[in-house]
Amino acid sequence: MTTQTNAIELYYWPTPNGWKITIMLEELGVPYNVNYINIGKGEQFEPAFLAISPNNRMPAIVDPEGPDGAPIPVFESGAILQYLGRKFGKFYPADERGRVEVDQWLFWQMGGLGPMAGQAHHFRQYAPEQVPYAIERYTNEVNRLYGVMDRRLADRNFLAGEYSIADMASIGWVRSYERQGQDLNNFPHLKRWFETLTGRPAVEKGCSIGIEYRKNLADDKDAQKVLFGQKAL
Repeated sequence: MTTQTNAIELYYWPTPNGWKITIMLEELGVPYNVNYINIGKGEQFEPAFLAISPNNRMPAIVDPEGPDGAPIPVFESGAILQYLGRKFGKFYPADERGRVEVDQWLFWQMGGLGPMAGQAHHFRQYAPEQVPYAIERYTNEVNRLYGVMDRRLADRNFLAGEYSIADMASIGWVRSYERQGQDLNNFPHLKRWFETLTGRPAVEKGCSIGIEYRKNLADDKDAQKVLFGQKAL
């Protein structure tokens, strides 16, 4: 992507959490520059990135035109979505009741769907040895969460009623449903939502950014050493 002045700087790698922000930026249609952070090579631990994202996780952004006119860094994907929603006044309601609806489902994704799906991925795909209890535990929990979404979507098109950052936060994780041991045919309302979202041009574009760099970590033992089993030092 061509570097643009006064554009939002996005620090990114093509993962479900990274896609949340590329989808949002594509939906907004605002200029942004992609700075790839190769998490398989440990670039998330470099001091320059840690100054922006102290949790050594991407995505992160730097908005050169923050609320006071000065640059502002934001880390954590949910916080970034909220910030962009407030800044541009889109996909995040201005009224408190509407915002609460969105926040509930955004935090549901951040605290539930993402972590549980991530654990399902880990034990089903990457663990050096099969741990049947862990595989069953996390596969079942993802199944339960899919059921929550399916019931929620039975009488509305999107998680918070209108299309919002809550949907953007969740779609990247549902894209990998097969790797989580799930069958969308068992969740008809969720399947309809999934097909609606993946049919949006901004979602398709957002999930394609840097896709050429995306690898199956199951085949990359060096990357696994970087990503798994991290400690404070």
